[in-house]
Amino acid sequence: MLHCPRTVIRTLAYSGIFLATGLASALAADPTGDWRVADGVADIRVAECNGSMWGVVAWEKIPGGHDKNNPDVSKQNRLTLGMPILLDMKKKPGADEWEGQVYNAKDGQTYSSTIKPAGPDQLEIRGCVLGFLCGGETWTRVAGSIPSSPVNSMAKGAAPKTTGAPPKTAATVPPTAAPPKTTGSANPAPKTQGQKLATAAKPNDPVGDICLIPDIARFAH
Repeated sequence: MLHCPRTVIRTLAYSGIFLATGLASALAADPTGDWRVADGVADIRVAECNGSMWGVVAWEKIPGGHDKNNPDVSKQNRLTLGMPILLDMKKKPGADEWEGQVYNAKDGQTYSSTIKPAGPDQLEIRGCVLGFLCGGETWTRVAGSIPSSPVNSMAKGAAPKTTGAPPKTAATVPPTAAPPKTTGSANPAPKTQGQKLATAAKPNDPVGDICLIPDIARFAH
């Protein structure tokens, strides 16, 4: 049975609307990425580390700050750049909202908090955030979404995958094989997974994969 061209066009148009709506909803529900706080003094990088959302200071308008108000004396000299702000935030069942804690660097205290995407380019924060509004504020996206960290597979006890044949031992090397050259042009040893992640960040990005930051890795991994 042939369909009327006008009916086919209408069906395709509706399908496109539903598809676009679905994609927009998926983007709106993703809190990961770099976000500029309301007054523009810092960017917070949010990423998923082993199922929870964490956020750290990824950029500062005035660099060189220290966590001087931390009640833990041993942390008062740590730089605020790379410092965890959103702590172990877990998704609420049936809602595009995550709840956990937020560290307030202004008074060194930790408060209950929630984050909720308000469209693909805005993130609503509820709770005392960075010593500003205790009711909440809205952050603006400055960088795209971040995939789940590859190191999370190790957190779940998965053994690292190996490819290819195992390396030859001294006993299996043919006796006539020439020793490898050691000139300056020789290839360096392959990098480990951690080294790849550490060097993947751009030169002007000192934070990189926040799941590797020790203050996060000891809890998330």
